[in-house]
Amino acid sequence: MSHTSTSNRNSTGFIVFISCIATIGGFLFGYDSGVINGTVKGLQLAFDSNSAGTGFSVSSMLLGCAAGALFAGRLADKYGRKALLIVAALLFIVSAWGSGIATTSFEFVIYRILGGMAVGSASVMAPAYISEVAPARYRGMLISIQQIAIISGLTASFFSNYFLAENAGGSTVEFWGGYETWRWMFWVELIPAGIFFIALLAIPESPRFLVAKGKEQKAKAVLSRLYGTTEGNAKYTEIAESLSADHKPSFSDLIDKGKVRPIVWIGIGLAVLQQFVGINVVFYYGAVLWEAAGFSESEALQTNILSGSISIIACLITFFLVDKIGRKPLLWFGSAGMAISLAIVAYAFWGAPVDVNGNLALSQESGLLALYGANIYVFLFNMSWGPVMWVMLGEMFPNQIRGSGLAVAGLAQWLANFLVTWSFPIMLAGIGLSAAYGIYAFFAALSVLFVLIMVKETKGLELEQMQG
Repeated sequence: MSHTSTSNRNSTGFIVFISCIATIGGFLFGYDSGVINGTVKGLQLAFDSNSAGTGFSVSSMLLGCAAGALFAGRLADKYGRKALLIVAALLFIVSAWGSGIATTSFEFVIYRILGGMAVGSASVMAPAYISEVAPARYRGMLISIQQIAIISGLTASFFSNYFLAENAGGSTVEFWGGYETWRWMFWVELIPAGIFFIALLAIPESPRFLVAKGKEQKAKAVLSRLYGTTEGNAKYTEIAESLSADHKPSFSDLIDKGKVRPIVWIGIGLAVLQQFVGINVVFYYGAVLWEAAGFSESEALQTNILSGSISIIACLITFFLVDKIGRKPLLWFGSAGMAISLAIVAYAFWGAPVDVNGNLALSQESGLLALYGANIYVFLFNMSWGPVMWVMLGEMFPNQIRGSGLAVAGLAQWLANFLVTWSFPIMLAGIGLSAAYGIYAFFAALSVLFVLIMVKETKGLELEQMQG
């Protein structure tokens, strides 16, 4: 066996290793987002909140996400991708502890916003970091690990919530140490958050950041570890030449000849549409949604686990397809499928009678139709828009505007997420589940046209080839 092939295999293994560490941020992104699912009842009781108040408590994290996503790109251009991921890990730890110990709604919201800043930072930095260390031939696969990690985190939080609630006898019952079960649901997150912080100390800084900062020796050392000495030196020259005509990155780079660059609008469109199809209603309010459809708390938490497990399978399919068939086919196929499955869910909820507690009294047939339709929708989302949007955002922007472009797209994504999450309890109480799902189906149909008309394929292109 030649020395070159052994070296290439070692460098590939190292790239996979550091990419997986970066995606622990994705796992925490998912866990922090999903853990709220099982705590809604506890929050309502502890803080005596109404529908709008509960919606804000649940969605407050997303305001932090928007801020984290907006500032992470610029701060990462100044201090480095690795540094921002370490800050995110520390914020995850503070938020997990504080959310569980909070005694007032205001205090809870503050800790959730801090957690949101961690999620927002990790959501844009992990794909950016991976895109900047991975070769084009399997960059899509490695970035799609981010979505697998997000869904794994969501599913882990669903398992944890279900396990704690079953052992305690409910989410609002006192558990260990005299604290209610819902508080322990938040504290479990301290374990992966601590692992993330320690693991980040083992990864190198992004070589493209080091080149941009003029740290030639450090950049070459990292590139040699990633690609081998010969290919690493060639890659250093390629990156340096692509940056030589550029100036210090700035938000003003997003504007060309007085207009926002088209690539920025495409990034914003991808980010907003990913949320307007309503996916996080299923993940944040799954327990509430299924209880409103007549399921018990235990059955609703079990259904969450089913949705999470299906999502992981879907992400694994994309992992193997994204660098073979490309990004665009996965997006438009997913959009079309989501529009149909969401319409089926809306139909299942249409005209269902309401019982004395205000819950839908679905027939067995309608209940099964809603369950199948929702899980097909979740499967299709996580085979398409879930991972592929993050792949696209991590790679579609030219080097000069990657940090700023990701920041703006990330901000748009989290603001859209906030709007959908905050509005769902209000729509549930006002227009009902059927109309809400009808709205999400409309946006899924709209996303088909957006992909076909606006999105350009990025499969196989090096980052230095990206135009916009």
